[in-house]
Amino acid sequence: VQLQASGGGMVQAGGSLRLSCATSGRTFGSYSTGWFRQAPGKEREFVAALWRGGQRTFYADSVKGRFTISRDNAKTTVYLQMNSLIPDDTAVYFCAADSTLILSSLRDPQHWDYWGQGTQVTVSS
Repeated sequence: VQLQASGGGMVQAGGSLRLSCATSGRTFGSYSTGWFRQAPGKEREFVAALWRGGQRTFYADSVKGRFTISRDNAKTTVYLQMNSLIPDDTAVYFCAADSTLILSSLRDPQHWDYWGQGTQVTVSS
């Protein structure tokens, strides 16, 4: 599965961005899809996930209520709508996909098989 992330940029605190993660060659129908982020000097951390089937969503506490993960009807693109951005959201954001993930491993990046290249999000105060 090839993933292409896009949509990052620079925004002031309180602003919004929408990240996209497109797949080529197959759809996300049987895959769980997720977003992770990595700030300089920090480990990659879980942000949000959409469980395979597209009905269940999961969020890190730090983004709950501000970020929304969703998928298009064609199941070829996953989005991360980010609202009320704060400087602590500054990081490189990565999308990921996996078809065999178990629920207890959802938040661990080591258990995800496929990754996009990352897109930079910078939030200024």
